[in-house]
Amino acid sequence: MKIKEIGKVITGKTPSTKNKEYFNGNIPFITPEDIAKGYFVNSVSRYISDSGYSSIENNALNDISILVGCIGSDMGNVAISNGKCATNQQINAITNISNNVNPYYLYYILSMKKKYLRQIAGTTTTPILPKSVFENINLKVVDINLQNKIVNVLKPIDDKIQNNTRIIYELESMAKTIYDYWFLQYEFPNEEGKPYKSSGGKMVYNEELKKEVPEGWNCKKIGDIEGNIVTGKTPSTKDEKNFGGTIPFITIDDIRQGLYISNTIRTLSEKGANLQVKKYIPEDSICVTCIATVGLVGITTQESQTNQQINSIVCENKNNLYYLVNAIKDHFKYSSGAKTGNVFDNMNKEDFSSIKVVHPTENVLKMYKDKMQPLYDNIKSNILENQELTKLRDYLLPLLMNGQVSFKN
Repeated sequence: MKIKEIGKVITGKTPSTKNKEYFNGNIPFITPEDIAKGYFVNSVSRYISDSGYSSIENNALNDISILVGCIGSDMGNVAISNGKCATNQQINAITNISNNVNPYYLYYILSMKKKYLRQIAGTTTTPILPKSVFENINLKVVDINLQNKIVNVLKPIDDKIQNNTRIIYELESMAKTIYDYWFLQYEFPNEEGKPYKSSGGKMVYNEELKKEVPEGWNCKKIGDIEGNIVTGKTPSTKDEKNFGGTIPFITIDDIRQGLYISNTIRTLSEKGANLQVKKYIPEDSICVTCIATVGLVGITTQESQTNQQINSIVCENKNNLYYLVNAIKDHFKYSSGAKTGNVFDNMNKEDFSSIKVVHPTENVLKMYKDKMQPLYDNIKSNILENQELTKLRDYLLPLLMNGQVSFKN
């Protein structure tokens, strides 16, 4: 069936930005960034008002729809929306879907078409897949009963992944709130278990920080807090035997997937990794991206190596782990912290080691570590489960969609 025979294709549209009343309402306005993670779009970064929705009503959505990125680097990303929303012009949506097609089946079949969509969009600087081409794409659509059986295998996996992701988000928000309360508002528990600052805890002016901090706290460079900082390296790509083994090789894309890093896109062989033995980093090392996309933070779950775009902190003092993770995130939230060049931002090892943060007393660091350990263990457990579920889904998806497995009657 052609896509236009499956449902109505709508290319999104942005309300006029000249009218401020069109924005900041409660109707989701979906952009390619929102569909990049796939499956259901549950949160967006922008919203439009009722009047904004009305201004583009012919290009808006009000039912379960399949959203497909159709321009540039977002080409072929697929997600699902349900209910009143709108998208920008970089997304083609399939809505009013035929009763003979399960919307989730349509989502899964299109999620396998990313390479194909890129091919038919051409090789221009910014490839575009216009509605006229997109809606005439042919898709293999099996009987609705078989569609439903396929969906009943895959959908529970994605539902579980999304539920875990929601839990991870809530836990990370909780971790950020506790960090802010303890280390930005200085309301960590005092000896009586009461909030330090509001209970009259002594504050001392710090000349370096240009502000008051709790007595006994100071300002330190990251390199003075933890001296073992490792800048990654890539073994020679001319020798294929350096790659494809069991040793995780962490890159920026791996850190984008979540706080804890387990499955990596690339791996090293023992041969490749042992060519640079000083680049090994152990479990619970903090990896920070320092070239191109600067300031992403991840934690290793096993012995690994990274490429040269990442500086890693090997925490000799485990009390520093969760504090430094949040202090570094906080630093990059308010400062690029990098030298801006013509192509990439770049922060070398010396620059990274010289980042200054407020440094609490050892007693406070230990209290914080003990309090946060169960929370971060839960985050880690959910991230690792999601990675395994994703592997399972990606293994089953082509087998089911290509008819390589059958169902018992």
